[in-house]
Order: sequence, then C-alpha cells, then structure tokens
Amino acid sequence: MSHTWTFQRVGGLDQVVLKNADDIINLPNLDPKLWVALSCPTTGLDFDQRTLQLLDSDNDGRIRIPDILEAINWLKDKIVSLDNIVQSSQILSLSQIDDSSDEGRKLLITAHSILANLNKSQADYLTQDDVQQSLKINANKLYNGDLIFPPSAELSPELQNFIQAAIKTTGAEKDMSGQDGINLEIAQTFVKNLKSWQKWQTDISNTQTPFGENRSEIWKLVQELKPKIDDYFLRVELAQYAPQAQTALNVDEKYIVPSQNGLLSNEALSELPLSRIGTNNTLDLVNGLNPLWKTKIIRFRDLIASHLADPKQLTAQEWQDIQADLNTYTTLISSKPEMQQLSVTTKPTASIEDLTGNQIANLVDDNLLNEFESMVEQDNQTPISASDVFILEKLVLFQKHLYRLLINFASFAEFFSLDHYAAFQLGKLYIDGRCATLCVAVDNIAKHSTMANYSELCLLYCECTRHGTKQTIAAAITAGQGDLLMEGRNGVFIDNEGNDWDASVVKMITKPISIQQAIWAPYQRIGRLITEQINKWASNKDADIEKTSTQAVQNPESKFDIGKSVGIFAAIGLAVGAIGTALATIFQAIFSLTWWQFPLVILGLFLIISGPSVILAWLKLRRRTLGPLLEASGWAINGQVKINLLLGGLLTSKAELPANARRNLTDPLKKRNKKARILFWSAILFGVVIVGTAFWFKNDIANYFKQQQQLLSHQQNNTTEKQ
Repeated sequence: MSHTWTFQRVGGLDQVVLKNADDIINLPNLDPKLWVALSCPTTGLDFDQRTLQLLDSDNDGRIRIPDILEAINWLKDKIVSLDNIVQSSQILSLSQIDDSSDEGRKLLITAHSILANLNKSQADYLTQDDVQQSLKINANKLYNGDLIFPPSAELSPELQNFIQAAIKTTGAEKDMSGQDGINLEIAQTFVKNLKSWQKWQTDISNTQTPFGENRSEIWKLVQELKPKIDDYFLRVELAQYAPQAQTALNVDEKYIVPSQNGLLSNEALSELPLSRIGTNNTLDLVNGLNPLWKTKIIRFRDLIASHLADPKQLTAQEWQDIQADLNTYTTLISSKPEMQQLSVTTKPTASIEDLTGNQIANLVDDNLLNEFESMVEQDNQTPISASDVFILEKLVLFQKHLYRLLINFASFAEFFSLDHYAAFQLGKLYIDGRCATLCVAVDNIAKHSTMANYSELCLLYCECTRHGTKQTIAAAITAGQGDLLMEGRNGVFIDNEGNDWDASVVKMITKPISIQQAIWAPYQRIGRLITEQINKWASNKDADIEKTSTQAVQNPESKFDIGKSVGIFAAIGLAVGAIGTALATIFQAIFSLTWWQFPLVILGLFLIISGPSVILAWLKLRRRTLGPLLEASGWAINGQVKINLLLGGLLTSKAELPANARRNLTDPLKKRNKKARILFWSAILFGVVIVGTAFWFKNDIANYFKQQQQLLSHQQNNTTEKQ
C-alpha cells in the first residue's frame, strides 16, 4: 500500500503506468479492478506462443491475473533484478542469475555447460536461440536429463516391450523430442498394477469349483442367463399357484405377429419367457426354447450335462445348486482390483486385461524395473539437465516478453501509444482505398458478431486465404465513408510478419464511420430516392407506351376520344399552373431577402438536412468502444476502452498522396474542348450578371412574379368553369 502508482487517463479508463521494476514487483498489490484485462486467450494473439504456453500452467488455454503474478514471483526468486524486464532485454546475462541458493548455482552451471556445447565458452549471456539449440541437441540423446524414456532402439528388446506396454496401459508423458515415453512414476505404477492383477488371477486359478476348466465360461453364462431362468421358474410357480393364469403367463399372440415390414422384432422376442410355461417345475433344455436364447441354453446344457440328473432337463433345485457351487468364484471375481490411474499427457489406449498371462509374467520381472530405475538415476546426473534448461528457457522468454504482455493486459499502453501494434492486432487490411489496423482473430463469426455489435464499430468480417491456409478476422473501419463497403468485396490482409493474404468480406456490421459520412448521408439518400423514382417513372412510361402501341396495332379503327383528351390537357394545365405558382412564391421569397441573409438561409438548410444525421452519428461515434470487440474474441475486459474520433482516424488511414508528390490535372482520356470551357465560364459570368441585376431590380421582379401568379390563378379558374 506504500507504493506510489502512476495512472494515465486514456480510453475513458485510468490505466496503470509500468515504468520500472518496482512497479512490476508491486503488481500483486494492485487492485484487480484497476487492471484493464482480467483474462485473455492464448490463441489469436500476435505474441510469442512458447511464452504463453509457459504462462498457462494449467493448460486451459487462458491467461489470468494469477498466472501473471505467479510468473512475477517466480522471476523474483531466480534473477537479481527485474530492471531488464522493463527493457524487454533480448539476452539473459549470467550475472543476472541469482546464485545465492543451490538451485541458482546449479542453473549457472547449466548455463555455462550450454554455452560450452555451443562453442560459446567466452560468452557471458544466453539468448532464446541458445536455449532452443541446446534443447534440440539434447532432445535426440537417450540421456538428456528429462527423466522420460521412449521405447528407443538403443534399449534392449525386453525394456522396449516394458515401456510400450506401460504406455498402452498406464499412459505416457512427452520427452524433450516430443515422443511418448514413461518416467519413474509411470513405470512403478505400471508394475504395481501388473502385480495386483497377477495376484488376483492367481487367486482365481486356485479357487476350487466342481466345473474344472469350464468354470469361467459357465460363470459367464450363468450371469447372462440368470434373469431369464429365474423368470421362468417364477412363472412356473405362479402357474402352479393359479392354474387359471397359465395362459397369461405364456406368450401373448400380439408379440409374435410380424410387424408392418413382415419381420419379427428381436427386441420384443428377447423379452418373452425362456420356454413355454407349464406346471412342471423343470426347464426343457432341448424343445420349446425362445429362439433368441436357444444357442446360449444349448451351450450351457453341454457344459453342465454331467451335473444334471437328466441332461435334457434342468430342475429348479439343480439351478440353485449350480449357483451355490459358483458362490466362492463369484465373490473372487467381484473383488477385481482397481488399477491405479495417473494424470498423464497421453492417456492409456488399452487395459491390463488385454495382456496375456505370459506377457504379464515377463513384465513384472523386478530386473526390468531395476534397470529402468538405474536409467533414471543416470539421466538425473546429466550435466545439462532438461529441467534446468527449461528453467533457463523460461527466464530468457519471461525477460524478453513479459513486459509486453503486461502493457497489453494490466494496461493497453501499447495499443494507445500507436507506435506498435497491440498483441490482439494481427495486421493490416487494405480495402476501398483504406488501411484498417484494428484487425482481431475470429473463430466463430455468428457468435463473435453478436457480442461485437455492442462495440458500435463498423466491422468487416473477412475470410483470409494464403497457400491453402485460412483464417478469419474482424477489421474495424473507423474513417472515411461506407458507400462501397459491402459483402463480397475483396481486399488484401498483411499480417504482422509481412505475409499477404487474400481477404474477402463475408459479413458486415454497419455502423457510423465518421462525421464526414454523416454530413453527406442525407444528400446521398435523397439522390438515391430521386434516382429510384426517375427509374420507376421511366419504366412505367415505357410500359404504358408499349401497351398503347400494342392496342393501336391490334385495333386500328379505334377513334380518338376528344372529351378524354380535353380532360387530360386540362389536368396538365392545372399541374403546370400549380408548379408555376409554387416557383413564383419561392422566387418572391428569395428576392425579398437582403444580400447578407443568403448565407444564413444556406446554413439553415444545411443544418435542417444534415444536422440530425450529424448529431446522431456523433452520439454513436462517442460510444465506440474496444471492450465488446475483444470480449467477442475471448478476452475479459474491465472497462469499455473508448475509441474517440482522433484514435478512430488513426486506426484507419485513407489514401493520401506523398508530401512531395506532383499532381498532373490533365487527363489523357478526357477530351479537351476549348470552346466548351469558354462557354462554361461565359455561362458562369452570365449567371453572376443575372443574379446581380435581379438584386438591383428585385422589387420590380417581385411585382412581376406577383402579377404572373394572379394571372395563372385567373386562368385556372376559367379552365375549371369550362370543364
């Protein structure tokens, strides 16, 4: 609580500033509510994947605040100072390793051994490449310090079989080379399970029953047939008790009538009695058996024939005696030992039950386990221990990448600095003369768009392909206009490694993009409306002309209807008169204004037309936020992280000519006509003269339009009276 934090107000949030090692050390004391992110996925990020893998200790595919704090505490115990963390140093100086403990001294020895193996004995630092080369060199060695042994050809055939059987029945771990192998715990558990199973099998073999070698098969048949045979004798007892119920206890006719497809249902037959129910307390093992159970009954009869008074009949008492003779065997079978299970990377694919007795006898040999234990002990004494190399790799990676993760997690300093891309920005999308830099990964477009819609950002969902590989991104368009942005448009996506991908827009979330778009949107809508109406009117007129022409051809003797034509001409006259009256009123109002009132009128019209659109767009643009966009990609964000107009303009850049470029306005494909230009400027000059004259004689012109309006009104009245 005594640490003094510095916060920067940006994106509508107070974001912590991590400027030195002391800030990083005290991060466990920072309230989690003040972290910008609470968690993030390990995929879809432009970040070192190995570092993310090391941070994700529970392998759940997510990085949370406790994972980061655990990494900081781990670093504090391994290195002298965290100053190099803030610098994101590419190298790990050996002097930074804290050798005040036995573990630290061992790490230092391992570091020197790595450098010696790489012919860098004079170097006093390690790099990520040094560690990775050491891992590759040691990975192919049998004794590499990882304490895991795959079934290598360097081992004896007996030991290879031992390891392979352990992998199948107990599981495996990945060694340094990525192969499946076993460690000492797996080997010991495997042997322990084998001995338990072997003892149980021995006890079963030593159990005495009257059935000799057939006891196992007889016991299995008894378990299968017991429900049906018990049911049969119970029905017989009921038939003896109530003879009138004998018919009901037998097969109902409806169960043996073929179904609609002409076939009997096996499922229905299996539920019927084992044999015909009578009052005789015996089961005929030859005749009248249920067809679905007959094969098993005959096999059971053959196995127990010597124990029956009549080999073709089974009495209720004989059935009870057979079960009693198997009681001890049944109890032993039920006491099957539970095999110990381990939490392993590669799960077992088989069971010890799949091994034969001879295989088990060979595998439980103590010499094999003793030999494996000796191998583990020798591997543990390897000068370059795999566990120590992994620790050094972790030190190098955390020193190089942890600070960048912090400024993309505890704060979004990298995103708002605009000097570098944030971890969630995958590259740049070039489309429609713009470059969008806020591009995030998307797994499921439908699911992503539901949440991302709340960001109030205009989003383009693009499928990107490169050499047969595909990925999906969502690009935020935050500048320019959206008239030509639509599904199906193509662009190019450049990832952060400089690779270009073909991008195709498959979905678009339409939102306001800029104030410029809002200003011209009403006029564009009016233009589209006028165009649509003109096209509609022209289409209707064309259809009417075609219809009239067709009728004239089909009826050449049709006469001209003068009365109807007069009505039409009268209607046209009324329309022209109304238009003239309206124009006269407008011009009269215009010419009654003074010169300084004209700009105010134009400004007022602009505000009336564009004002509502601009206000609505401004309100929506102020609500643009990064939070829902990242939440849709799997992040957990503490606040909204607003994107204001300035930031929006920087996230999407528009096409601009270079500063020193020259523009040639002469278009070689455009025909130049001097006469046309002279006429154009003459018309402009004539218009200015007319407007000036109109202002000079505005009173006379106003009176003229007033007289014309009265005259038109008088003509309309006369026309109406004639009609």
